Amino acid sequence: MRSSRRHPLLVPALLCALAVLAARPADGTDAGSDAALGPEVARLYEDAAKATQRYEEGRREAEAQRSKALAYEKRLDEQRQKIDAMHADLGRIARAQYRGGGGLPLTARMFLADDPDELMRGQRAFTRADLAVNKAIGKSLRAEARLAADEAKAQAAWRALEKRNADLATLKTGIEGKLEAARARLEGRADASVAAGSCPGAVRLDQQDLPVGRPWVAPVEAYELSASFGSGGSRWANRHTGQDFAVPVGTPVGSVGTGRVVQVSCGGAFGIQVVVQHAGGYYTQYAHLASVAVDQGDRVRPGQWIGQSGSTGNSTGPHLHFEVRVTPEMGSALDPVPWLSQRGVPL
Repeated sequence: MRSSRRHPLLVPALLCALAVLAARPADGTDAGSDAALGPEVARLYEDAAKATQRYEEGRREAEAQRSKALAYEKRLDEQRQKIDAMHADLGRIARAQYRGGGGLPLTARMFLADDPDELMRGQRAFTRADLAVNKAIGKSLRAEARLAADEAKAQAAWRALEKRNADLATLKTGIEGKLEAARARLEGRADASVAAGSCPGAVRLDQQDLPVGRPWVAPVEAYELSASFGSGGSRWANRHTGQDFAVPVGTPVGSVGTGRVVQVSCGGAFGIQVVVQHAGGYYTQYAHLASVAVDQGDRVRPGQWIGQSGSTGNSTGPHLHFEVRVTPEMGSALDPVPWLSQRGVPL
């Protein structure tokens, strides 16, 4: 599956922004009206995609924080083991001191010693070793305190991210619920129009940022390829004449290149469909749509939304049927996958 463009990392304002997205109606229009339904689905589709992207970014950030906390915990365990070893060393030094006469005052031991100078040198060496061990223990304890503080911060950050992700998941679910309901209404309206033989008029969509410097693009941004050109099946009289893109109802469909709309129609096997003429004698068809966003005669650019996917006509489920032809009519189709690949659009 190909993904849509990336978004920046989560910031605290995202929750407020997503709350607005989840609550907002179709801009100033009745969300249940026919005129508002297509744009409402398109907006909710983008809102759901953004919510999903931001939720995934937050989940990855939370996992990174969790890994950091676990790393701090591992370093703390290592530090504690070093301190325990130092304590054991100090205990051995103390016991050695006691066995060597450490229970007597230093003055008494000097009187009794065969070599008082050697005794003093040994005492100084012991004192230096004792100080070194105490210094090392103090340094280790301070390091442990710093690590513990860092671990507490990492754990707190992780818990905060987990809570934020839970809130994001709730908002994401709310947006997706609204989207599913709007898609069902859009599909029902499209089916009713096709059954009545009355094509719905163009419903203009708020356009995305069109790709710059790309003369050809895929007809949808995120998809899975399903039935391919030339494949057989009971749904077709002969062979499949295009490439199917499995996408949900209401997915914005864009023109693959610059051209002119030469046909907008509904009814028959293809349901609601749009045909675009391109330079070089080629035509592209976009079928089984739920709505159209262009009229016959309109000029379109690469990536410009011309409709929304659906399941009208001879269709067993939501998808876009895409064809490349050498005439505007069926029966002149080419395999669209290599055709697009030759134009820099691998599927």
